[in-house]
Amino acid sequence: MANQRFLVTAALPYSNGRLHVGHIAGAYLPADTYVRYRRARGDDVRFICGSDDNGVANLIAAHNENSSPEEISARYNAQQKRDFAGLGVEFDIYGGTHQPDYVDLHNRTSQEVFLKLHEKGCFVKRTSEQLFDPQIEKFLPDRYVKGRCYHKLPDGSDCDYPGAYGDQCEHCGNSIDPVQLINPVSTITGSTPIPKRTTHWYMRLDQFEKQLRTWLDSQTGWRPTVLNFTRGLLDEGLPERAMTRDLDWGVPVPLDDPDAAGKVLYVWFDAPIGYVSFTAMDCRISDGDESAYAAWWKNPDCKIVHFIGEDNIIFHAMIWPAMLMAEGSYELPHNVVANSFLNIKFPGKDEEKISKSRGSALWIEDYLQTFDPDPLRYYLTAIAPETQRTTFDVDDFLNRNNSELLATLGNFVNRTMTFAHKYFDGQVPVAGERNDTDLAQLEACKSCVESAAQQLDGFHFKAALAEVMNLARKGNGYFDATAPFRTRKTDLASCARAVNICLQTVRTLTTVMAPFLPFSAVKALTMLNLEPDALQWNRATDELPAGRSLGEPQLLFKKLDADELFDD
Repeated sequence: MANQRFLVTAALPYSNGRLHVGHIAGAYLPADTYVRYRRARGDDVRFICGSDDNGVANLIAAHNENSSPEEISARYNAQQKRDFAGLGVEFDIYGGTHQPDYVDLHNRTSQEVFLKLHEKGCFVKRTSEQLFDPQIEKFLPDRYVKGRCYHKLPDGSDCDYPGAYGDQCEHCGNSIDPVQLINPVSTITGSTPIPKRTTHWYMRLDQFEKQLRTWLDSQTGWRPTVLNFTRGLLDEGLPERAMTRDLDWGVPVPLDDPDAAGKVLYVWFDAPIGYVSFTAMDCRISDGDESAYAAWWKNPDCKIVHFIGEDNIIFHAMIWPAMLMAEGSYELPHNVVANSFLNIKFPGKDEEKISKSRGSALWIEDYLQTFDPDPLRYYLTAIAPETQRTTFDVDDFLNRNNSELLATLGNFVNRTMTFAHKYFDGQVPVAGERNDTDLAQLEACKSCVESAAQQLDGFHFKAALAEVMNLARKGNGYFDATAPFRTRKTDLASCARAVNICLQTVRTLTTVMAPFLPFSAVKALTMLNLEPDALQWNRATDELPAGRSLGEPQLLFKKLDADELFDD
């Protein structure tokens, strides 16, 4: 297959707080794994992300920390960059919708899209009642208001979630009209807001129902959770949705209309446009021409893949595509890959939802101060919430690091490399005449490369990692069955043949583990004395020639202990 072009995005995190394991498992780790895999296949990939600096989330954080939204977004944008880099999540660009180097281009791009939709009659101007906090004399859009959810669950029962925000209920996933919230409360003052009239521009989503349904019905490789949720929304009928807000922080509404004064674009209107503006900035930096973004966004040969969490499905699989359809010149997403939420369970405690406000989270910054990134990357992929919510169980994390990553993959690589150094002078021994057992192990290597690729092509990261670990188990099984530790004394030719096969297996594992465990793959490359281009997928079964000098053995992984990892 000829090389392909991919534009891969990961959901823009709010720049109002630190990153925890739930964020990473939801969107960023699977996106990075996919990008690494596609590049190993020789594809042309741009990996785009950045912080979502606008809207209410940052204003609330600034209010709570007695700071300004500029300072808050700058501080957390920088922190997020460090966390991602520490985990090996390598974006081509990590921008920010209100960061100094990005805000002008982002505002201009967002306003151009808004104006084009406005000219096409996609908005209707309406005056309606919105919730207003009389204590501070401000309207309360989105996350400035909380209340009890009024939606029904799929089984017909009431959602009744008490902590629904004014834009979306995190329990049932439905969008929220804040005026309909039951017992609404201002998140700023704690008072009960009152309805008050204000004017906004509403997008006519109903105009795109048929087009959206046809498009969704044509998607065969999407996760059922994404398709089923979005189709359910379409079956209910799409409402008009306000795309402006009464705020002074964000992208100004670009209309010469007195009613637009003091209003900004809805953060979920401008946030996905950040993917475009960041791509344009990346093209400006790397290509010297920001208009080159069109080769990624307006090119039918480029596949656009969005990685998100479950709470963003409504925006990425319905509202954003509707915006793109309305604008008319952009390509629609090739896939919207959504993971469910990740809960957490600390030793001696009950399982609970990860919560920044309650402090029930494992923060990336804290983890990286002491521990290597690959064990965390491994576990978050092994328990990936691809089809349903899963739990980061600290005891399970430690156990799987020690019993799987260390005892299976690490053990096989270590025993092979140390044996080759101790008994074959640090060189690849002669293969000799291979028997059926040897050939079966080499066939297992080839099969792993093919099956892992098939799973990664289908966005099944947990299953792909399982293929890698299965090959490591087969490597250990082969080592035990051929017993080079015995034949070195009785049949040196058989011993050499077995160690040769084990080294070929390590060589394959080095390539197939790389998208998941990039730091460990680099260590393995060094041990095999290979160049980085050896990580290309089509070279995974290239044999190490007899007589090749090997690098010094080093441990890929170490045992982890709960007392080290988590303080009381």
